[in-house]
Amino acid sequence: MSPGDVTFAVFLLCTTSAMLCSASESTKLQHKEAQHLPVRLFTDEDLASHNGDKDDQPIYMAVKGSVFDVTSGKQFYGKGAPYNALAGKDATRGVAKMSLEPADLTYDTTGLSEEELKSLDEIFENVYKKKYPIVGYTARRILNEDGSPNPDFKPENQPQFSIKDEF
Repeated sequence: MSPGDVTFAVFLLCTTSAMLCSASESTKLQHKEAQHLPVRLFTDEDLASHNGDKDDQPIYMAVKGSVFDVTSGKQFYGKGAPYNALAGKDATRGVAKMSLEPADLTYDTTGLSEEELKSLDEIFENVYKKKYPIVGYTARRILNEDGSPNPDFKPENQPQFSIKDEF
């Protein structure tokens, strides 16, 4: 593990521990509702344009195909911040492995261990979904490579997703 990976792992561990061990209900991180913006479908190019480089744009990152607005964590994900490498992309593999290595900053979970997949699910549920609003989904999550619909995508199972309001 590189020093950056260790720092990332410590950050996620501390964030998760703080959330799970907090004694006071008022100090627990609560899910922040999106500001009634419609859920968007993001291509890789759309997502890359929200990488923290521009002060006038929100900072987005995706985990498991869900796109989160992490602008409130600008000190972590903004330009020059320690985890800026995660911004503007689906960094699912990096989150699972607690890695900032360029090869791990991808949506691809092929070959991850059972432990890494469990870690991914815990971080997704207990950090990202609780702390940051979901503003959309990656096109890859909804569509197959050939553009056909992904039969495994079920809108009714998606957080903050309403067919009536979004389409």
